[in-house]
Amino acid sequence: MSLKEKVKDAINGQSETFKAISRYIGQHPELGHQEFEAAKTLTAELERQGFTVERGTLGMETAFIGTYTTAKPGPVAAFLCEYDALQDLGHACGHHLICSMSLAAAVGLKSVIDELGGTIRVYGTPAEETAGAKVTMAAAGLFDDCDFALMAHPYYTFERSGESLAMDAIRFEFHGKAAHAAASPYEGANALDGVLQLFNAVNALRQQTRSDTRIHGIIDNGGKAPNIIPDYASAKFYIRSASRAYTNELTAKVIRCAEGAALQTGTRLEAAPYELSYDELLTNETLSGLFTSNLLTNGIEPSEIETGKDHGSLDLANVSVRCPAIHPYVKITQERYLLHTPEFRDAAMTEQALDRMIFAAHMLAATAYDVIADPELLAAVKAEFAAKNNR
Repeated sequence: MSLKEKVKDAINGQSETFKAISRYIGQHPELGHQEFEAAKTLTAELERQGFTVERGTLGMETAFIGTYTTAKPGPVAAFLCEYDALQDLGHACGHHLICSMSLAAAVGLKSVIDELGGTIRVYGTPAEETAGAKVTMAAAGLFDDCDFALMAHPYYTFERSGESLAMDAIRFEFHGKAAHAAASPYEGANALDGVLQLFNAVNALRQQTRSDTRIHGIIDNGGKAPNIIPDYASAKFYIRSASRAYTNELTAKVIRCAEGAALQTGTRLEAAPYELSYDELLTNETLSGLFTSNLLTNGIEPSEIETGKDHGSLDLANVSVRCPAIHPYVKITQERYLLHTPEFRDAAMTEQALDRMIFAAHMLAATAYDVIADPELLAAVKAEFAAKNNR
């Protein structure tokens, strides 16, 4: 038996365990930074599998890092777990599958890593849907010594690792002066007008932005009553583009739009982030090609694998600028169910989805094996990463 076949057998031999973990987390959805049962279940299994586990990484209660290091030096392979659910929808993004497939892939690779040499890390990353912990972990340098990082996302089709949008989340608060809207409106300073002028300015700005730009917002506080000039109003915006550099420019322009709106309306502005900022995903095409090659070798037809698309913003992007990374999509349902819907949630709990989760774990582990076992491939992965980060 080849070492690569041994990896596959190690996953298959414990597939019911991995399925049970996925099923349990799927049946007990927890919101971001509240994934106590999920983190407890995953860390307990990592310890049972011989990994050393650090809990509460960077002060985040539900974050963790599981590590297995061999006596023989070698590359550091990272597998990333997500396990937070969606408000009112549960696991409609399939994170119960993501965490289990990364866990299973790490266990599979561990069965041969002593012969190859190296380190396996499993990162438990809370709150992908809200305040992505990968951003905090990446900023703290926790991926800087990783040779590569892998994860895959469940979907209704196979899709190569593609792109994502860099994103800033800014809240704009306008402070005015209350007055009777009918008797003495001239005594007031209308904070809601500041918000409305901001929206008007942003809409005018769109004409002068690149086609990859996405600027969208809501009014989350528009006043208390129609007969009172609002002394406070606020709006939340997401500002996105295909690059961090251009997103920085856009955010500065939107803030200037808000400053102009405050000046026009005689109000005072406060602008600050309300969520973490995401970078753009830098897919490592060498890694991505290896993952796709493993799909083809294991019976997936080329026509079944779609070109990578932009699916919005990902906190994995902040990892991808620290070490080589990929984020492919793996088909877990025959129906075209979209993410973040009840239909996808239900499909992601079927036996077919759990089988596909095991298949995805094979692909992740096989890709990691290919890189670790071939120094030339590892060098190519790292050379591409260096080139992209020096662009």
